[in-house]
Amino acid sequence: MDLAPESSLIEKENLDSSATTITLFLTTFVAVAGSFVFGSAIGYSSPVQSDLTNDLNLSVAEYSLFGSILTVGAMIGAAMSGRISDLIGRRATMGFSEMFCSLGWLVIYLSKVTIWLDAGRFLVGYGMGILSFVVPVYIAEITPKDLRGCFTTVHQLMICLGVSITYLLGSFVGWRILALIGMVPCVVQIMGLIFIPESPRWLAKVGRWEEFEIVLQRLRGESADVSNESSEIKEYTRRLSQISEGGIFDLFQEQYSKSLLVGVGLMALQQFGGVNGISFYASSIFVSAGLSSKIGMIAMVIVQIPMTTIGVILMDKSGRRPLILISAAGTFIGCLLVALSFSLQNLAMSYIIVILRLILLVSSSFSSLKVYTGSFSLGMGGIPWVIMSEIFPIDIKGSAGSLVTVVSWVGSWIVSFAFNFLMNWSPAGTRTFYVFATICGVTVIFVAKLVPETKSRTLEEIQFSINYVTL
Repeated sequence: MDLAPESSLIEKENLDSSATTITLFLTTFVAVAGSFVFGSAIGYSSPVQSDLTNDLNLSVAEYSLFGSILTVGAMIGAAMSGRISDLIGRRATMGFSEMFCSLGWLVIYLSKVTIWLDAGRFLVGYGMGILSFVVPVYIAEITPKDLRGCFTTVHQLMICLGVSITYLLGSFVGWRILALIGMVPCVVQIMGLIFIPESPRWLAKVGRWEEFEIVLQRLRGESADVSNESSEIKEYTRRLSQISEGGIFDLFQEQYSKSLLVGVGLMALQQFGGVNGISFYASSIFVSAGLSSKIGMIAMVIVQIPMTTIGVILMDKSGRRPLILISAAGTFIGCLLVALSFSLQNLAMSYIIVILRLILLVSSSFSSLKVYTGSFSLGMGGIPWVIMSEIFPIDIKGSAGSLVTVVSWVGSWIVSFAFNFLMNWSPAGTRTFYVFATICGVTVIFVAKLVPETKSRTLEEIQFSINYVTL
């Protein structure tokens, strides 16, 4: 007689779990459509370079400006993203950013002169900068603690897919058609935003308690008991409400020092560890190996996407720290191998040994690129964004998140801009990659000493422990 209620309860829990998963899946899918837009914007310029420059008769300088102005727009968007998302909410901010991205793609499609081409690229960059902050933050705020890492890392996976698919499509369609295709995920997200809920933690922050309860229940399932989670969020939010809302200068108070150091440090180390330099160097390796750059980039994608997927799967099983430690160690080894392969170029050898050396150089460089790319995709590519979305309390999340995102974009621009100068700084670029390897080594130490494990902990538990909020 007692088995029937127990069986019914189990069935009910399984049904509820399924409903929760479907709700979270659909909500996350809409959110990461913005991540795909991000990747599409990054992947656009490379495959269309020849077609675009010939069609509009662009000089090298004009095309370089077209490529780099995306980052300028992203830096401005990132700087404003936190404040906008705090004022109008996470969901509305995604819609706001997509209006700029959609308009930007349309302007690019209609462009007949350089100034409009650059204006469109800037608008896409501005929207992309906002999305780079708000998407991982939104996903982290809606997901339960046991799924948060996995779901948030899908942000990085969709960026990879956006870059890869745009690159591949660019091999078959013209630059105008590719710009129109870039609008598709923008429209998907704008339409999807109508059906997904606002972040419950943002609703709590602005005091919309009734909506907060409704949204939290919807995200967890109609029959789920959300009383404990709801009470924890309410208690923590009310504590923070007694502190004045943190502006940019309030970030540097002692109580926030560790979270700020971890967030900014991870983003800086991610960018200065050479990811953009490695990407730049990859094309020359493929050409020297007798392969087309397109085939080479496809080969890199074959490594990148599966490794990012593995990272998504393992995120909530192994934890953040083990993954990022393995990832950082792998990037160290990859950079070191690239530096060593460069060093072979400086050896004076006989003609036969020169041929053997060239074969070794190409094979070892290609292998080292795969080691670096695979390792970076496993953890360093996505985990800093996951941790950024977890460690800052809601009262300073906007300001802190904007700062961290700006650091990421500025670091990306510096490395991209300076890479050619760095390669000329030393024979065959040897010192440059030894520097990158050193930074990757420092990353291992930084993570081991300072980065907390956030697996299976609520955002409130993480933020309370790291930021010393006491009242």
